[in-house]
Amino acid sequence: MSVETEEKKPPSEKTEANGEAAPASGSAPTASGPASTKTEAAAAAEGEKPAPDPLEEAKAEAARMKEQWLRTAADFDNFRKRTRRELEDTRKAGKEELLKELLPVFDNLERAIQSAQRATDVKAVAEGLTMVLRQYNDTLARSGITRVQSVGAQFDPTYHEALQQVETDEHPPGTVVAEVQPGYMHGDRLVRAAMVVVAKPKSKKSEGSDGEAPAGDGGAASE
Repeated sequence: MSVETEEKKPPSEKTEANGEAAPASGSAPTASGPASTKTEAAAAAEGEKPAPDPLEEAKAEAARMKEQWLRTAADFDNFRKRTRRELEDTRKAGKEELLKELLPVFDNLERAIQSAQRATDVKAVAEGLTMVLRQYNDTLARSGITRVQSVGAQFDPTYHEALQQVETDEHPPGTVVAEVQPGYMHGDRLVRAAMVVVAKPKSKKSEGSDGEAPAGDGGAASE
């Protein structure tokens, strides 16, 4: 009795027999998952930037603020100089305008002096000078400059400067009785105070000297 032995086939032949394709013996192994992850991490690390230094950022911010401050200071200095120049120009223009208004007054005053040197009538000279003075006051009034009221007004240290006090009964105490030098105002602003003489009440000694002398105690009586 004969026994049949089964012939053993190599593994590759078994796979082929089962219908599955066997890999080629010379093919290279495929890349594994961990190796691919390491490559992507390395590429990402190369593309990342280092974290900014807080000290460097603070220095840059300080430099920027300093530059801005210097620019603002320069602009303010230019504004201050421009404003001062404009104010000075305004003052000069105001002085020139007032001078133009006063020049005719000076011209008439010069003519009046020339006429007075040849005139024989004193009254005519006085009238001419009075007209020039009136023109002068009118010119000042058009420019907003007025005289301070003094004679007959109550003494006010805001507008008056007392040079002398006079004892009198003709005026109430503190009344301005004479004006030595006129004062002027420009609108509500005092340009120059008026120099005046102020009344004050008479003292008792002055009143006694002005009255009659008292009669003597041993006056003789008529018999």
